[in-house]
Amino acid sequence: MPVYKNEKNGTWYAMIRYKDWTGTNRQKCQRGFSTRKEAIEWEAQFKLQQASDIDMTLEAFYELYEKDVRPRLKENTWMTKQVIYEKKILPYLGKRKLSEITAKDVIDWQNEMMRLTKANGETFSPCYLKTIHAELSALFNHAAKYYHLSVNPARNAGCMGQEDIKEMSFWTKEEYLAFAEAIMDRPISYYAFEILYWCGIREGELLALTPADFDFEKSTLRINKSYQRMHGEDVVTTPKTKKSNRVIKLPKFLCEEMKDCLKMFYDIKPGDRIFQSLSKHVLSTEMERGCKAAGVKVIRIHDLRHSHVSFLINKGFTALEIGNRVGHETERITYRYAHLFPTKQDEMADFLDNERFSNDTEKEA
Repeated sequence: MPVYKNEKNGTWYAMIRYKDWTGTNRQKCQRGFSTRKEAIEWEAQFKLQQASDIDMTLEAFYELYEKDVRPRLKENTWMTKQVIYEKKILPYLGKRKLSEITAKDVIDWQNEMMRLTKANGETFSPCYLKTIHAELSALFNHAAKYYHLSVNPARNAGCMGQEDIKEMSFWTKEEYLAFAEAIMDRPISYYAFEILYWCGIREGELLALTPADFDFEKSTLRINKSYQRMHGEDVVTTPKTKKSNRVIKLPKFLCEEMKDCLKMFYDIKPGDRIFQSLSKHVLSTEMERGCKAAGVKVIRIHDLRHSHVSFLINKGFTALEIGNRVGHETERITYRYAHLFPTKQDEMADFLDNERFSNDTEKEA
């Protein structure tokens, strides 16, 4: 058995030979085990991984899942999933064999998740509970699709929690104009909030904007990237969804404002980020400062996007037209903002009344 002791520091290590997916012979060495038993257990799990054997532990399968899935996702998306797996799933089910986890085990895990509390003593929201269940189910779905797991126990157990449709906060045009006037003393913040409110773009999309994204002759703004701060580095990625790649028509006043904005920079290049001096934290701080100075209610940065959508709905634009502008599918606009669209229920009821009795009226005549 290829398990050895390092006589210098007293730890154990495992050495194993295997063939990778191309048929090439490889050697794997894992060091730092406190006991011989731990080294042997690691070796056994590694062999099960290489054989795609569902008798491996969920913890071992998670390593395969990460290797399969992570390269296909944005890094920030994976980081969100990773926190759930490592904090809410693996500590509870990680040592169990993948093939032996039952729907009852998942129900017990769900009950434990529903009992857990945050630092402030509150339990997790129904929306978050639904999210962590979905991640567990995704693990089992992957195992069923690619590793011959016969059944998804998370699906059989049923979901916990529910989607949380929070009441949206948004500003009227008058509230935004009061806010905008209050932050004019810092021009870069003013121009950033003008783009956010009058274009309805996402915060990450704003922070990724470059001079090359503006076409002042056509009065358009191109959205094709998003900015994130990850692992202490600036990262520019593709937008959130395929639909998010879009070109927005700008009002003339905003074109003139952004021309003035670009004149503030001495030597900005076409590919340089315009709002490098801003971050999500700085924007939030500026939001609080402007709200206090203007005397308007405090909303989130993302609520400016809601404000833009609600403003356009109130002006009679359709879900399709608005969706194309803000980078959402029409169905999402209709579902998320349904309560803001003018209702046709009364008109439909009156129509059906008229239709029901139209023949009787004709006969009497």
